[in-house]
Amino acid sequence: MMTTSLLNEALPATHKLQHLHLVDKIYMLPTHAREKPPSEQLHLVGFNITYWPLWLQFTSLSLAIFVFYIGYGYMQELIFKLSGMRPFGVYLTLIQFIIYSICGWAEGTMYHERSRKIPIRVYFLLAFFTVLTMGLSNASVGYLNYPTQVIFKCCKLIPVLVGGIIIQGKRYGWLDASAAALMSIGLIMFVLADSHVSPNFDPRGYIMISGALIADAIIGNLQEKVMKKYGGSSNEMVFYSYSIGSVYILVITILTGEFHEAFAFFLNNPWKTYGYGLIFGFLGYLGVNVVITLIKVSGALVTVTVTTLRKALTIILSFVLFSKPFSVDYVWGGLTILFAIYLNLYSKNKSRWDAELKRIAAKVLRPLSKTKVFAKDDLFMARIILIVKDALTIRISMVTTSTSAAIVIQAFKKQGNGLPSIHFCDVLDHQ
Repeated sequence: MMTTSLLNEALPATHKLQHLHLVDKIYMLPTHAREKPPSEQLHLVGFNITYWPLWLQFTSLSLAIFVFYIGYGYMQELIFKLSGMRPFGVYLTLIQFIIYSICGWAEGTMYHERSRKIPIRVYFLLAFFTVLTMGLSNASVGYLNYPTQVIFKCCKLIPVLVGGIIIQGKRYGWLDASAAALMSIGLIMFVLADSHVSPNFDPRGYIMISGALIADAIIGNLQEKVMKKYGGSSNEMVFYSYSIGSVYILVITILTGEFHEAFAFFLNNPWKTYGYGLIFGFLGYLGVNVVITLIKVSGALVTVTVTTLRKALTIILSFVLFSKPFSVDYVWGGLTILFAIYLNLYSKNKSRWDAELKRIAAKVLRPLSKTKVFAKDDLFMARIILIVKDALTIRISMVTTSTSAAIVIQAFKKQGNGLPSIHFCDVLDHQ
């Protein structure tokens, strides 16, 4: 659940179940080829990258994450910049659900995944919470400063912890609690900055995005229980959850009257509404699949690093491309949340990280230890004061113990030309 609380912006909840099995495969940054043949095929936008060099897989997937998700965020904010678009976030979610359903079906057909393992009644429940989380998330963009929405999405750990305690009876350590507390502090800093500098501050946006995070936490915990009991592929989850969710949203928008108003609004400028919506949904779906593939290739740590950098770049571009007020408090709040993210990641992989850090430290300190000339457990210290070397003699004045002097004397060796020489490596061999 840790990775699902960190990796996403537009990350469909139905893909998160795969992360439960991928978090245990943390490999750090890939620098060497695998020793064993891959157990499953890896694809990037339809291309089989299973047998590409590991560095090329990592580079291609990372670049794809930046391209797809930055494009996704740009299109999402661009749509809500259209005059009159603000009330139609749920209708946009309907378009997104339809696109995800079609893509999930097409991908399942392509890879011959036809059987359903999870009961349909479970999908009715999952689809309901999926509609809540994505519908409220999209709708909040019309009322929130976009960077603030991105920051909120980085803080899914908070409701996930609460949901894990309530739904599954889990217990969390002090590192998780500290990470959640830091995230809360970072969010408060961001919200306060937003309230001071944003000319259109609207608390409804915060209510919507908070509701989206709570629903997402419920989805994650439900999926974990379902996955343990039934299994099932991500394509199956996408197709059924989003197909059923599309029906839910259609009924909701018809009953509330939003469907007719939004349909008329979108028809007035179909290229900028349906066109933007199509690109928005397609980029989101591609981004989700790339994130899952990168986790398989490089592990959770590297993926979190890549997606966090992408989110930071998305926020920067949002300020640059879409004029909005800025406060330094945004920076401090963001850094606080960034630290909390990695603190939570460390808490989930403490033993592995500690072992890896020790290995790295040993590599760094090993060459440094070889630069010591005369030292052993602080028992003696030798210092060469003067070495004068001529054709026949060498004078050495030193402050040392008899033991170290004997070692130094052994290091002097006559070479072919009769000149004496000293090799400090010979001394080190005796330490």
